[in-house]
Amino acid sequence: MGSVLLPTLRRKPEVDAAIRDTLDKVLVLRFGRAADAACLHLDDILAKSSWDISKFAMVALVDMDSEEMQVYIDYFDITLVPATIFFFNAQHMKMDSGTPDHTKWIGSFSSKQDFIDVVEQSTRPKAIFRGAMKGKLIVSCPLPPERIPRFQLLFKDEAN
Repeated sequence: MGSVLLPTLRRKPEVDAAIRDTLDKVLVLRFGRAADAACLHLDDILAKSSWDISKFAMVALVDMDSEEMQVYIDYFDITLVPATIFFFNAQHMKMDSGTPDHTKWIGSFSSKQDFIDVVEQSTRPKAIFRGAMKGKLIVSCPLPPERIPRFQLLFKDEAN
């Protein structure tokens, strides 16, 4: 079911419209499953943060169990949940958090403040919103390394 406070997108046209129509704000899409404990933890953090970031960001949940979402799951190579993807003015924003995958945030955030710091950090100009406003498509993660989830990512070599 996800969070009651956050919109849940279940169809591809809904995701397309959210990406296309969210202007001058960061669009935060959480890909996951409503029954997953890590997703529920992240949903709680996102819901608690949504009012604080409402001037510069919008959050929506994407239901990965919907057949229509497979195109996004394949495109963004989502194999671990939750996966959080950021957009600004229909541009996919990437973040260098010291992990091999800069295209998405894998796992939950440690706290509400960590999420807010990643989306917009007034003291560090490289967070998503500030970087996007400066025309950057990849920004550095403002969190210290000990608060960044680590996963062993295995990449499949399609040539063999």
